[in-house]
Amino acid sequence: MPIENASDELEKPFIQQPKSADPEGESGQNGSIFMVLLSTFVAICGSFEFGICVGYSSPTQSSIRHDLNLSLSEFSLFGSIITIGAMFGSITSGRIADYLGRKGSMRLAAVICIAGWVAVYFSKAAWSLDVGRFSTGYGIGLSSFVVPVFIGEIAPKHLRGGLATLNQLLIVCGSSFVYIVGTIVTWRTLALTGLIPSILVLVGLFFIPESPRWLLKVGRRKDFDLALRKLRGKDADISHEAADIQAGIAHLEDLPKVGVRDLFDAKYTRAIIIAVGLFVFQQFGGINGINFYSGEILAEAGFSREKGQIAYAIIQVPITLIGATLMDKSGRRPLLMVSATGMGFGSFLIGAAFYLKAHALLLEWVPMLAISGVLLYIATFSIGMGAVPWVIMGEIFPIYIKGIAGSLVCLVHWSVAWLISYTFNFLMTWNAIGTFWIYAGFSMLTVLFVAKVVPETKGKTLEEIQAALSAHRTAKNRNRNLLED
Repeated sequence: MPIENASDELEKPFIQQPKSADPEGESGQNGSIFMVLLSTFVAICGSFEFGICVGYSSPTQSSIRHDLNLSLSEFSLFGSIITIGAMFGSITSGRIADYLGRKGSMRLAAVICIAGWVAVYFSKAAWSLDVGRFSTGYGIGLSSFVVPVFIGEIAPKHLRGGLATLNQLLIVCGSSFVYIVGTIVTWRTLALTGLIPSILVLVGLFFIPESPRWLLKVGRRKDFDLALRKLRGKDADISHEAADIQAGIAHLEDLPKVGVRDLFDAKYTRAIIIAVGLFVFQQFGGINGINFYSGEILAEAGFSREKGQIAYAIIQVPITLIGATLMDKSGRRPLLMVSATGMGFGSFLIGAAFYLKAHALLLEWVPMLAISGVLLYIATFSIGMGAVPWVIMGEIFPIYIKGIAGSLVCLVHWSVAWLISYTFNFLMTWNAIGTFWIYAGFSMLTVLFVAKVVPETKGKTLEEIQAALSAHRTAKNRNRNLLED
């Protein structure tokens, strides 16, 4: 497809694009992929840690509050402060990954998470809980950047997409794991389980190579050759791939350097609006409130906290797999709109359950409405709004501003995530019905935002996407000039 026609094609989400010939496709990789798989496994242990950290507050709220005599506001701060830590982690992640390398960054993230879990385990007061929670937040904020970057830099291109989806899948698995185990063990023992993936990362890093691209970027040519050879196998011909990587690094060095102010240039406006908008709507749909406190939601509605959390945990993994499968078949926009619609309906059902409870109507229906709403919400979130915004963010920014633009978007994401997670308990105290119907309203607005603003990027090269965004901007400026004339 010619790049000059990309603008028209960008709005056709259901049209399949022809596959181009790939001389280095599956048949072109004649080396062993064992080291790639091992390296990916070590990296996604950090993703599993991410899921455990995020899900920890849901099964532990009542027991921590009881054991340490915490007020609602104190526990709300504990639950939400992880997002503040993640905010700082994501802001500093790019520079740390460039300075320490991908392995060094993952090692640092693992050590910080271990320190955080130890602080939580030994906590006798709210302040030490918060310190530990903040530390785990910083660790996952750092790893949330470096893990997908590392996987993308070590994987052969015919495996890159599939291996990249494992990052989101393992986050969901970690969250599901802590929901289930949290129904069996105490909150202190559950904190110890958070040490396991970080320890696996620390041990595993001794057996895997550094990112070849980072090694070449910092001038370690000999180490670059050894790392690439180790990843592709001793019998693989790496000359062509090595030449491509060298050309890519040389091209990056020739690109213009940009700062935060440059992001507000008119040529980046639409991409910024799309990325920031998706994450703002994702969070204002209430995901962190429901994810962090699902156990208490179900208990308030009269449903078994333990059974509800187990069902919540079980449904996430297969639905996330389905979403990953559909992403390059149905397209990004349809998945986002179906996902947001389901989230809105799920939130409406939860609000309806609390409405019936408040008015003493059909009380036998209240628990089933609540669990149905929660499960529908998390299932539809997992199929689209969970992963697709991250994918689109990686597609719509030019390569030379991806780092700084990604940091800005992540800052907005974690800031809004903190706002939602911190205010959730207070909103529930104010009006449980209104809380979930507000979330439902934002989910419906998300559908409108996607339909009007977000382009379809399925089957397009990054160059075609950039050309289409540029053509859209040019057409908009031309129309504005015509109106002014």
